[in-house]
Amino acid sequence: MQITVKCKVFDEKMSAQTMKRGLRQSIIAARQKMAATDRARFGLEITNRILDLEEYKRAGVVLGYMSFGAEYATTAWVQQVLQDGKQLLLPKVNSSTKQLDIYKVKNLQLDLAPGAWDIPEPMADRCETVEMTAEIDFVLLPGVAFGRDGSRLGYGGGYYDKLLERMDSGIRFRSGHMALVAAAFSMQLIDGIPQEATDRKVEWLLTENEVIDCKTERTRSSN
Repeated sequence: MQITVKCKVFDEKMSAQTMKRGLRQSIIAARQKMAATDRARFGLEITNRILDLEEYKRAGVVLGYMSFGAEYATTAWVQQVLQDGKQLLLPKVNSSTKQLDIYKVKNLQLDLAPGAWDIPEPMADRCETVEMTAEIDFVLLPGVAFGRDGSRLGYGGGYYDKLLERMDSGIRFRSGHMALVAAAFSMQLIDGIPQEATDRKVEWLLTENEVIDCKTERTRSSN
């Protein structure tokens, strides 16, 4: 199911924010109504598509995230990152700066503990922090909704937009480029996500049905 939203051009920031708030509520509510069996089945398909992506296969350093609620469940994928011998980085909310700090994680069972919103986060006393001069090849971004052009609707805190801005100014890329990727259920694809100057688009969008090259809006369907 794809939700189509018709949007007008917004002249004021608050209008865009109001639109985003309504979209978040609608998509989150619809996602929570998905059957658990469907979420699990779709999640497996999405995980396989990430692992098959050439940008992932080439990556040596991967920044992921731990999911919560009715999101695409990332645990199996994150564990596979470690099994594939890649360096895994995970974020932790810094309550003082209101930003994300990044840590190297080697063991999901030993290195993580419930953090902000009960999302598993790296334990600062067990994990090495990563400076913004780190070499990152592949980033998997969370979000509430996505457009085929790569537009992303986050949860409203701006954490990842701030992180990407910091990364742009300081990170060196091992492969010459950092792939920005998102994974979502197909029902999270919508038309007309309002965008602001600080919003960052993803390059690849993977659902249970397809792999979308957002740079060209080209779809690579899978059987």
